[in-house]
Amino acid sequence: MPIRSILAGCGGYLPERIVTNEELSRTVDTSDAWIQERTGIRQRHFAAKHETTAFMGTAAAAAALADAGATAADVDAIILATSTPDQAFPASALRVQAALGVKQGFGFDLSAACAGFIYALSVADGLIRAGQVRGALVIGSEVYSRILNWQDRGTCVLFGDGAGAVFLRAATAADDDRRGVLSTHIHAQGTLGDILYVDGAVGQPDKPGHLVMHGREVFRHAVTRLAEAVEEALAANGLRHTDIDWLVPHQANSRIIEAMGRKLGLPADRVVVTVDRHANTSAASVPLALAEARGDGRIKPGDLVLLEALGGGLAWGSALVRL
Repeated sequence: MPIRSILAGCGGYLPERIVTNEELSRTVDTSDAWIQERTGIRQRHFAAKHETTAFMGTAAAAAALADAGATAADVDAIILATSTPDQAFPASALRVQAALGVKQGFGFDLSAACAGFIYALSVADGLIRAGQVRGALVIGSEVYSRILNWQDRGTCVLFGDGAGAVFLRAATAADDDRRGVLSTHIHAQGTLGDILYVDGAVGQPDKPGHLVMHGREVFRHAVTRLAEAVEEALAANGLRHTDIDWLVPHQANSRIIEAMGRKLGLPADRVVVTVDRHANTSAASVPLALAEARGDGRIKPGDLVLLEALGGGLAWGSALVRL
């Protein structure tokens, strides 16, 4: 029987500090009404100095292991999706490895902006299917508050900080053969890299390292590309829209989320939405939303869950998982 991955546990971490739209409006030329009308965001979390990518990723990963009933000894690989690593190297994933007390295996960071978690999930699933690892932590952790341009009111109000994680393990004979990661589908179009990017890096010291986004162009491509990725996932598994129990989308904008729900014919109460409270946490948004919906009992064992995300690159993808 082919090896398959089981999504065994979820976890999340949000910084202690909550920043409301009203608070932002004291220093940014904006208003609560303006932000909510265009994005659906009411508040976001901003990291304190000690709440780094690795710190938050460790907390989310520990919660995912606990949810799965697993320990550090069960982790063979750590893949951490982030655009805001603590250092150029070592990888933030290795800081997480050390903090968790994982003595074996390997880890690395993966950069695919807001699509990073879907990319990382695809890589981890592939490693398990290939028999190279038995257990993998897949983490999205971001501190976007540290790369925002506070003079750009069109982007600085959109993002927040946080981390989410899942623990994948190889299926055993005791598992229901319907459970697991059914398929993942990842794509990129580098020619669209200039509509959403960060204008700097360690290798470019003369640039400020701020996020730059052309919102209308991103919105236009997001709905089209995400719809294609969703249809691809369903077709690959011989499924229909009506087979999906839950949509857990990237939490970028309420309008994009609503458009995807309509395309799938899903009622609003079957679409997990956290953007109003978390804002856009980039690679952390999908696992954070999944952890919340699992934790409060909305998503139950046996449910078919569709994950999707799009980010700078442009990079995008989808995954179908039966929990």
